[in-house]
Amino acid sequence: MLAALRVRNYRLFASGQIVSNVGTWMQRIAQDWLVLELSGYDPVALGVAASLQFLPTLFLTLWAGVLADRIDKRKLLMVVQAGMALCALALGLLDVGGIVQLWHVYLLCLVFGVFTAFDPPVRQSFVGEMVGREHLANAVALNSSTFNLARVVGPAIAGLMIVWTGTGWVFLVNAVTTLAVIYGLFRMNPAELHRTAVTTSRRGQLMAGLRYVRGRPDIIAVLVLVFCVSTFAFTFFTTLAIAAANVFHRDADGYGLLSTLLAVGSFAGALLAVRRSTRRKPGLGLLVGAGFLFGLFEVIAGLMPTYLAFGLALIPCGLAMMTFMNTANSTIQLSTAPEMRGRVMALYMLVFIGGNPVGAPMTGWMAAEFGGRSPFIIGGAVAVLSTVVCGWVLARRGGIQVRSRLPWVRRPLVARTPELAHVD
Repeated sequence: MLAALRVRNYRLFASGQIVSNVGTWMQRIAQDWLVLELSGYDPVALGVAASLQFLPTLFLTLWAGVLADRIDKRKLLMVVQAGMALCALALGLLDVGGIVQLWHVYLLCLVFGVFTAFDPPVRQSFVGEMVGREHLANAVALNSSTFNLARVVGPAIAGLMIVWTGTGWVFLVNAVTTLAVIYGLFRMNPAELHRTAVTTSRRGQLMAGLRYVRGRPDIIAVLVLVFCVSTFAFTFFTTLAIAAANVFHRDADGYGLLSTLLAVGSFAGALLAVRRSTRRKPGLGLLVGAGFLFGLFEVIAGLMPTYLAFGLALIPCGLAMMTFMNTANSTIQLSTAPEMRGRVMALYMLVFIGGNPVGAPMTGWMAAEFGGRSPFIIGGAVAVLSTVVCGWVLARRGGIQVRSRLPWVRRPLVARTPELAHVD
């Protein structure tokens, strides 16, 4: 289960990520709470902040993938992480100094979003360079495990820190933890990386990546499903804060606890993904089934009558969500040629995150108009419907083999298209 950790470069990367991810989750909690406080607990303002943070993804992520295939990924990651640390430092100093205003948060969300538009495609494609194809699925699953382990710890610490010290010091802590990633990248041995030939600078590289994806129906199928589910159902950064404050009337520590309970389920899902990575390749059947269950559990959570019942319902929701995310990520990476991985992962991250500028304000509007429970119920219902429709299309029209790992689908559908037969 820990095969990828035998690689020294990956150990350095993973250890830095654990520390940095704790700070990242602390900042997410503190930022949401700060926006609520500055806006008078307006859910629309929370949606605007999330939208601004994800908006640069729409315009920059594909070009980040081109750079990832053209420039040294390790050095590029160091620059990106340094920029993210400076954003956290600036917000922390403004907050601690008592001069922070809502427009400051909006502006720094936008600047931070520029760096985060570059980070995921570069970081995701860099995993293959660190461990090679043999341990790629295991490394992807371990990344999710460390990310969600931090997600268990970070929100709980942030909730307590906000109550004791205010939000400003949380941002400053995140700025310091980001240095752990930069240090790990600096300590790596470049000679041990599994690098492919760097793509030379020439016109048309972005279009070449898009043409590559257009000729791969298996990749397109995953991208369509990820877009539908992530845009309408992956809205927890906005919806949990709204539920804590406006539905259950809790303070920051109550919001942090809800995020931690969601993370407990996500961490369990990540551990299951680590175990699966040693036994079988990810499959489209698992992807469709996990998306369906995630939407169903989200609807159930939205209907829970009490704070405790709502929090406990987030655990299976997080497990299904992480199974869906890990399966999609691993399927894309293992199905992509190494020289195209940066551009394809950029497109994947664009699809995964790019719907947030639409989904986040829409979530805030739904919460303001129909109540804090509505984003969970409506978003979960959309996820269920999307997976049912996409799964039916994949099975009946796409000719893709979908052998479900889930008990209610027992009959495998045989792939009729040779290039898709390797996707289970």
